[in-house]
Amino acid sequence: MNLLILGLNHNTAPLSLRERIAYGPEELSTAIKSVLMSLGSPEFGNVKEAAILSTCNRTEIYCAAEDTDLASSSLQNFIAQTKAINITELEEHLYTLTGEDAVRHAFRVASGLDSMVLGETQIVGQMKKAVKTAGLSGGLGLYLHYLFQKTFAVAKEVRSSTEIGAHSISMAAAAVRVANRIFGNLKDSSILFVGAGEMIELCAAHFCAQSPKKVCVANRTLARAQDLAESVGGSPMKLSDLPEALHEFDIVVSCTASTLPIIGLGLVQRAIKQRRYKPLFMVDLAVPRDIEAEVANLDEVYVYTVDDLGKVVQSGMEGRQAAVSVAEELIGRRIQEFHVWLIARNSVPHIKTLQERAEHLRELELIKAKKALAKGQDPEKVLESMSQALMKKYSHDLLLTLRNSQSLSDEDYDKVLHLLDNFYLYHGQIP
Repeated sequence: MNLLILGLNHNTAPLSLRERIAYGPEELSTAIKSVLMSLGSPEFGNVKEAAILSTCNRTEIYCAAEDTDLASSSLQNFIAQTKAINITELEEHLYTLTGEDAVRHAFRVASGLDSMVLGETQIVGQMKKAVKTAGLSGGLGLYLHYLFQKTFAVAKEVRSSTEIGAHSISMAAAAVRVANRIFGNLKDSSILFVGAGEMIELCAAHFCAQSPKKVCVANRTLARAQDLAESVGGSPMKLSDLPEALHEFDIVVSCTASTLPIIGLGLVQRAIKQRRYKPLFMVDLAVPRDIEAEVANLDEVYVYTVDDLGKVVQSGMEGRQAAVSVAEELIGRRIQEFHVWLIARNSVPHIKTLQERAEHLRELELIKAKKALAKGQDPEKVLESMSQALMKKYSHDLLLTLRNSQSLSDEDYDKVLHLLDNFYLYHGQIP
């Protein structure tokens, strides 16, 4: 069994592709079950465990499989079919990571080293939600459970022992920075937040710290909108009322789980006309996007997506490079520890076979010893004979293999000795 990660992120794929293969919260459980059911046989790589991490910046499938090459190919076809996308368009943007490379990637993602906002902490919560969903969907087994357990421990260690998050600029802070460039002081601005999730809560906290003139929260569930609005001193709105109210706002920040745009070109054009062509700043943090791409072509509208804001947050990178180096060193050490665990797990079947063979030899020699004792032979000589026979039989196959294998290198000998060490370590206590 080996670990496999297949996915794409903000470094390998444009937003227009990421939004097409994103898995919404309501899709994840079904997708995980489908992966296990469809790819759980030898011809598809024997995928036995699966988890899916899907955020605005990445979609990744984490697996434990017998044949990672077959599993990788099968997963590519799975994504292409379930998301109705041509596989040739998809594969050039995908990355496939196995073994230690997969472990390193998981550690780096959780630690914020692979994020658009270097050192950001939101990804840990997103990974934990993904793991919880995988567990409830039957996707977690020994390998992925241990991988994520160690991943969260490493992320915690990185954040507590380095300054990876120091001087970082969040998406929300970047959006405020851009708004200040457009409008200057935000005290005379009216702001609409569309959605009521974690990202909108974060954005609302940052924007409301600027003391805007008016704040409103629109959401499909009015109670959720009301809760968030009360916490930031704003008013709630039904999402269905958005067409009549959009023109009242200077800034719109949207992040919902909708699979289709909820703010279209025609709606924004009417709002701009009602605003007498005053500038409108729109932040779309959703993937798939909440705002139709064509809206960005309007002269009076400034649309910023997650990728656009990603360019803003790159400032301050120089001050964090030292922390990155320390974090990478720490991750390297933890990867070696994981590697030792993985070797031990993969050697368990061989160890069990050795144990079974040793037990069989022990039983044969014990029967012979009992017969000798029953005939009245000297017990000390019987025990000596039995111990010598056991030693010879235990070592016979190993010595014969080493003697007749002319091509064995020093590295091969080390591997044999390592297996023997594992045998003595786990003998009688296979985990």
